[in-house]
Amino acid sequence: MKSPLFPVWHHGLKIAIAGLLAIALSACGPAQSSLPSRLVVPTPSGPATFNYPLNSSAYSIFGYIYDSLLRENPYTGELEPGLAESWDVSPDGQKIVITLRDNLKWSDGEDMTVDDIIFTYNQIYLNEKIPSGAADILQVGESRQFPTVRKLDNRRVEFSVPEPFAPFLRYAGGLPILPSHALAESVNTLDQEGNPVYLSTWGTDTDPDKIVGNGPYRLGSYAANQRVILEKNPYYWRQDERGNEQPYIEQVVWQIMESTDTQLLNFRSGALDTLEIQPEAYPLLKPNEERGKYTIYSSGPDTGTVSLAFNLNQGRSSNTNQPFVPPAKSRWFNNKQFRQAIYYAINREVMKNNIYLGLGALKHSPIPVQSPYYLSPEEGLKTYEYNLEKAKEILAKEGFTLKNGRLVDAENNPVEWTILISSGNKIRAQMATQITQDLAKLGIKVYTQPLEFNTYVNRLRNRNWESYLGGFTGGFEPHGGYVIWSVNGRLHSFNQGPQPGQEDIVGWTVADWEQKIDDLYVQASQELDEEKRKELYGQAQQIIAEQLPFLYMVNPLSFEAIRDRIENLEYTPLGGGFWNLYELKIKE
Repeated sequence: MKSPLFPVWHHGLKIAIAGLLAIALSACGPAQSSLPSRLVVPTPSGPATFNYPLNSSAYSIFGYIYDSLLRENPYTGELEPGLAESWDVSPDGQKIVITLRDNLKWSDGEDMTVDDIIFTYNQIYLNEKIPSGAADILQVGESRQFPTVRKLDNRRVEFSVPEPFAPFLRYAGGLPILPSHALAESVNTLDQEGNPVYLSTWGTDTDPDKIVGNGPYRLGSYAANQRVILEKNPYYWRQDERGNEQPYIEQVVWQIMESTDTQLLNFRSGALDTLEIQPEAYPLLKPNEERGKYTIYSSGPDTGTVSLAFNLNQGRSSNTNQPFVPPAKSRWFNNKQFRQAIYYAINREVMKNNIYLGLGALKHSPIPVQSPYYLSPEEGLKTYEYNLEKAKEILAKEGFTLKNGRLVDAENNPVEWTILISSGNKIRAQMATQITQDLAKLGIKVYTQPLEFNTYVNRLRNRNWESYLGGFTGGFEPHGGYVIWSVNGRLHSFNQGPQPGQEDIVGWTVADWEQKIDDLYVQASQELDEEKRKELYGQAQQIIAEQLPFLYMVNPLSFEAIRDRIENLEYTPLGGGFWNLYELKIKE
């Protein structure tokens, strides 16, 4: 998943660090990007919520409407000031004092103070009644305690942890700060079921004027399944050397285009200013850079993951008393040897060459190869090269046999299931098609069910699925993925446990290997010796490769096309093209 250090604009803006626009647009057809102060970017899905802590979608506008206290330098990855003007770390690394800039304001003109930081952490991120991924990554050490956050004065706040915590500074300074004056009442008010009203606050049906942030833009309007319009925040703190207010670009259109083919057509027609390039489009776009007045940039291999996951949850709904996964399928999915056989049967080399046109590499680990914590196959990471005969051999040992060309288990149940995918993503659809074709060689029948992205996410959240093909964004710091590997994490999708505000689960169990991965991530987070951290994350990667909660597919090269009319662009592999969005201008 994406690093929680927010203000580094993700290349391609695919995490929905997108969307700034505030003028009337036609209700049909994509907005044109010919106006001098408007940036138009595509997204395959609209936002699921405007409430950051409750968001679990990869597509959101939060990177536009929030800044964080600290930011990553887009060249070096080192921390530098954001909303904070300075910070001090104690010699033992267990206390951080952060000093806010003076005269900061929210997008509605109200003052932003240390009290907002205290509110954000103590009443939202660390509130057990609010399901936030931030809580997963903020748990410290074996005790799983949270940091203590206290006010020192009107501009200084102190974060402290009970034991060493290696990513402490990045997380203390990297999460968005939320407005106390706009949200405190909803946190303190409970509904009839005893849950904070906050859990239903700032949905996508909220009046845009009510959404308050501290970033370069604020929400202007939202047309469901069409576009998000954001506008320049008049109270944003940044100014250039001459005292001119930033950002310079007045509007950004976050254009919702589910189909990647539609995105490509609109980019070629000039209706979009940027495009994350799918492999099949690269040979089409690259020769036409000069004529099309755009430049294609590459940040190297994508740091995220795309994988096939099985639903390993053996629990059942407390409302219906029905298991989330039919018992026979649950037995297959929870059999490590079954998962390994499936992995051996998927020809990822063909996937790389046919779908990605050779522009990628096989993925073996959740940690990107660029990270110093990556364990390579040469260092002992188990891998699964295509081997259909080995897959058949494993299945035979586990009691599976062929009957009239169909694979059946020991109880004569035909082996079949459904893969959920997000509709409109051509690459994912092609991958799912190849997986179904590869597994058919084993006598397995696999169905594919495309769903609109937010519907797809809701199905996963409600545990109503058998397998899914999806992905997470990634970063160099592995603890950013703890929300996935924590057994109680919001993104522990393959065996999602009870979450605040949801119905209870009867019979939910955690496997020993799941808990071991969780423990290793915790130990690594409290280890300050970099070599020992690498060793701990290496052990976690070995368990993941053995147990296969995710069957990783192909890691494509990342390409992004950006219009030449955008001035002051400084593309970096870490920050992408829009890390300095506040400095960018549109040529007239």
